[in-house]
Amino acid sequence: MTVADVVAALALPSAAMVNQRVAKQMLADNAAATAADKRSILDGIDEIQWLAALKPSNIGVPEFRDDTRSYLEVAVLSLNVRAGAKTARLIELVHRAIPYPVLLIVHDEYSLALSLAHIRHAHNEADKTVLDGESVFATLPGDAIGHSCLQAMALPRQPRSDLFALYQGWIDTVMALQAAQLTGHFTASVSREQAAMRRAALRQCHDLTTQMAALRKEAAKEKQLARQVELNMALLRLTSNLTIAKQRL
Repeated sequence: MTVADVVAALALPSAAMVNQRVAKQMLADNAAATAADKRSILDGIDEIQWLAALKPSNIGVPEFRDDTRSYLEVAVLSLNVRAGAKTARLIELVHRAIPYPVLLIVHDEYSLALSLAHIRHAHNEADKTVLDGESVFATLPGDAIGHSCLQAMALPRQPRSDLFALYQGWIDTVMALQAAQLTGHFTASVSREQAAMRRAALRQCHDLTTQMAALRKEAAKEKQLARQVELNMALLRLTSNLTIAKQRL
């Protein structure tokens, strides 16, 4: 799976293509909050490309404006990271630096992933944007699940009422990929309601998995038999709850 494969699957119109390299120094100057962030950008990024700019004029989807955010265009970028890079932090910095919602294709020598994050107006500075919640990230496998996800990511298959709905459609598709990595099969959401239920189930799966890991760690250190039995019973309950949560994915 390559960046070119993803771009081809998105089926973007030629008028939306940009294909321009973004200077790392410019990104470091605009996005780095600390000297460590600046060094991470300069040392950790091999190349960043602005691949496409999706606007009402080139894709026929209206812009979106309300009191919280203004989506005048959606950007598609690729981020090539080097070995040993602080990838999670670099992804966050890129999303923070670009004043548009970004579909970020993250890749290195071994893997490729997709990252998206909603943005909103800063409360005290209306001309600036900040992240609105956590980013949505998933590694894109080269198997049938990955190819099914790419088919579902195609621009013509996204909601077209406005750019916010379009971007949310991409987020919902990547969340379907996250779900597929737990269930073993990919199924795109068919409605906003189903997507919302899947988001809630994914959060529950994450929380339960975190709790189970903590209990296993505690059980491995526990010396008292009665407490070990108690922890194992708690693990069984969480395992049952996780099975139920996965059924809602």
